[in-house]
Amino acid sequence: MRQLIPAILFVLLTACGSTAAPTREVHGLPFIIITPQGLVSPTPTPFQPALATPFPTISADTYTTPLPPLILPTEAVALATPTANIPYPTVIPPPANIGEYADVITFLLIGSDKRPGSSYRTDTMVIAILRPRDDQVSLISIPRDLWVYIPGWEMQRVNTAYMHGEITDYPGGGPQLLKDTIEYNLGLHIDHTAMVEFDGFRQIVDTLGGIDVPVACPYTDWRLISPELDPENEDNWFLYTAGPGLMHMNGDLALWYARSRSRSNDFDRGRRQQEVLRAIYSRALSGDTLTKIPQLYNDLNTLVATDLGLTDILKLASLAPGFGNADIRSYYIRPPIVSSWITPSGAYVLLPDQAALQGLVTTALTASPVAAVNETITIEIMNGTLTEGWDALAASRLNYAGYVTTLKPADRRDYASSILVDLSATPDYNRNALLLTVLGLQPAQLVSIPDPNSTVQYRLILGYDYQPCFQPESLSP
Repeated sequence: MRQLIPAILFVLLTACGSTAAPTREVHGLPFIIITPQGLVSPTPTPFQPALATPFPTISADTYTTPLPPLILPTEAVALATPTANIPYPTVIPPPANIGEYADVITFLLIGSDKRPGSSYRTDTMVIAILRPRDDQVSLISIPRDLWVYIPGWEMQRVNTAYMHGEITDYPGGGPQLLKDTIEYNLGLHIDHTAMVEFDGFRQIVDTLGGIDVPVACPYTDWRLISPELDPENEDNWFLYTAGPGLMHMNGDLALWYARSRSRSNDFDRGRRQQEVLRAIYSRALSGDTLTKIPQLYNDLNTLVATDLGLTDILKLASLAPGFGNADIRSYYIRPPIVSSWITPSGAYVLLPDQAALQGLVTTALTASPVAAVNETITIEIMNGTLTEGWDALAASRLNYAGYVTTLKPADRRDYASSILVDLSATPDYNRNALLLTVLGLQPAQLVSIPDPNSTVQYRLILGYDYQPCFQPESLSP
């Protein structure tokens, strides 16, 4: 039963969300709402295929069946063309080697600021791509201002698709229109969706006992003194700095860290959201989650809208132990894949380079041979300084690059310089150079001490010269 927790949280890995949508048929798949009374579904769809067989949920037919032809409104064509050299986007085709992706499972993790009686937009969107055969996961952060064609409507920001689908009774509602929008513009079919509201996210993190987030780069932004205070009163805000260091966050702090952007931007927010996702998953895999299963399941029942049923989640649970943070690859739709553009109506949006966007999606879908090699390498990390948490920051950095890490106490805490020790019998110079680059170290900081009895390939001793801040988008193998 302990494995149920990572599976539940795997479909909750988003930093904010919305309330449940009504039950609807979604192109043959019922949109299932989990309530305190149980699953609400007119025709529950079993998870396919069974675990005894290979795990495909996306077939070649899924990818090669095009969306219906679209009749384009004149104003949509005009808005789609900021210059004569940027034509109206066509349906993005599936990758050419479609057989390569037969076992992929895709999730759309959605968040919004929906409140009773108000309009709302889905300002948090993360695609999670599971490759069970390769024990790899890819996360793609979608910026809310991405300029896309919303099927049956017009060119708009991607974060408007969900609400438009709800208010216009689009077949399948908001979830399906957002899925169709992603498929049309990114060429990526979405199998499942999951949403959780602000308060729900806080509650789930608090039920877990909080999460430990490795904040490698310090971040300062405005934060409410207390969540129950009026956000419209400027006196209720103060400047708060997170990190650098391993920060234990309750639900309110984790939500602030994942959502705030007054002093940054959506690209940086996407980075922080993925940091929180990884921290939630690590917490879910920890040893004391067994006692939290009843409350977490109750949280799922009351706070999450998903088209995954309990049977589906239980089957996914068997996969969860096979995925660690070193198996998660992070991708971000950000410059140079997108560039800023002002629409004729004066709106700030992000215009995608379609070829670059398709390249990113294809890379995220494809098994990484570099990651497969890196995952065979274990690096033992020792904190040789009195700055607590630096070993966790270095571990996070290496995990982003696909390396497995372990933490061990250092023999002393006064190292001035960081040292990477190669314990291999035969040094691999290319591998060593790559590791030094990932860690931001110089060649002089590498020493070779072959140890045939070592259970790890490298030992990293952190000194006071270590610079923990890094850019994760440059590290995914």
